[in-house]
Amino acid sequence: MLLHDSAWAPSPRKVRMFLAEKGIEVPTRTVDLRIGEQLGSEYLLINPTGAVPALQFDDGEVLTEATAICRYFEALHPEPPLFGADARSIARIECWTRRVEQEGYAACVYAFRNGNPAFADRALSGAWPTMPQIQELVARAAAMWTCFVELLDQRLSGSPWIAGEAFSYADITAFVTIGFARPARLPVPNTAANLQRWLAAVGARPSASA
Repeated sequence: MLLHDSAWAPSPRKVRMFLAEKGIEVPTRTVDLRIGEQLGSEYLLINPTGAVPALQFDDGEVLTEATAICRYFEALHPEPPLFGADARSIARIECWTRRVEQEGYAACVYAFRNGNPAFADRALSGAWPTMPQIQELVARAAAMWTCFVELLDQRLSGSPWIAGEAFSYADITAFVTIGFARPARLPVPNTAANLQRWLAAVGARPSASA
């Protein structure tokens, strides 16, 4: 198998962190997003959406979407359980992962793709046709982000990790999202003490540098 990766994009980073937490090594190939390699004819034959990551199997099948790829490896290597070990923890991790994606990550995408002149007519990532920017979404992103930071800070006031007592995929997703917030110009204030404590804890894990 071969994992098509990218050094700075958030979705591939989730997979790298996940694999690092599991201690799994997978052959990788870097797709250079800065020169638009993901939209070139060679890569589009592998993943027609023009997105990374993509896990290409030896028989030619390609699995896309970061969470799906991580789910695949979780099934092969269930320890440590990053998607939960029982019905309630599985559901809780799924719940918080979705909230992070829909409330936090979505805000980052809105701000990054609509507020950056480099993405004029490319407001959606991947192999979409011309897609104009909507400046109003930048203000919406800022409002969404404020609510999201408050949500996580409150959640972490009574929990060491986002989905409970154990580090999980929800923490990976949130950590990568907050990393993505920096180029999107969405801050995490120092007053969010619980969130800052959690950021330091995740940042101290070896997988944070993956």
